[in-house]
Amino acid sequence: MSASDSALPEELWRRILEIGIESSNFNYKDLCCLSITCTLLNRLSSDDSLWSSLFSADFPQYQPPSSSCSVSSKWLYKIRYEKVREQKLLAHRRAVLRIQSEINEHSRRIGKMELRSAEEKGKMKNTVAELLNLHKIRQAKVALNVWQPEIVRGKQKQMVEQCNVPIDSRIHAIEMELKLCKQQIQGLEKALSVEKKRMQTAKEKLASVEYHPLREFNSTVSPIDEHDMRRKRFKNFIKCKVLSLTALSIYAI
Repeated sequence: MSASDSALPEELWRRILEIGIESSNFNYKDLCCLSITCTLLNRLSSDDSLWSSLFSADFPQYQPPSSSCSVSSKWLYKIRYEKVREQKLLAHRRAVLRIQSEINEHSRRIGKMELRSAEEKGKMKNTVAELLNLHKIRQAKVALNVWQPEIVRGKQKQMVEQCNVPIDSRIHAIEMELKLCKQQIQGLEKALSVEKKRMQTAKEKLASVEYHPLREFNSTVSPIDEHDMRRKRFKNFIKCKVLSLTALSIYAI
């Protein structure tokens, strides 16, 4: 049943729309949807006073249209909305470019850290090999003091003579170097994990931004976005029903 066929008089329908605008339960989308339901609501939802109130609520930083203005408030609202929409699209493109730049920077840092980590791991591998070799030389030096077959003894003697540095001091230096390599690798892996998480967060943020091109990307939230977040279709429907039933009961009394 359309509004024109209901028992409610036109004044009550007008008051319902006014209450919806004043309580921020109706937005421009609701008025546009109501305008295509029936002839009566099409005329009431196009009322200049409703769009003037909506203009003041959604664009408080701009001067509301005066009553003497020849252009309708609905038309002024449309012009202002399109300008704000264009500004949001520009802000959206800037936000996308900024986040993409952040992702590229994270990727660059990750590549640099992975390269350093690979270098440190290669250095640690060489250090471990040298440390094992020094332990073998020290064992050969100790083994020279006990009887062994001449062939084995000769190989051990040759191994000891090839080492031109003090064994114990060199082993100590290599162990310290190995410990430092492990610390460097642990620090790089930790920083790499943090950087990867940051890049993943940036990618998720980019996906969200690309999915919502008209969302406000500045530090402050515009009135339209704030209202849109508070409004839910189902909630509006319930409130409209309550208002309609209340008005109907008052009229019946």
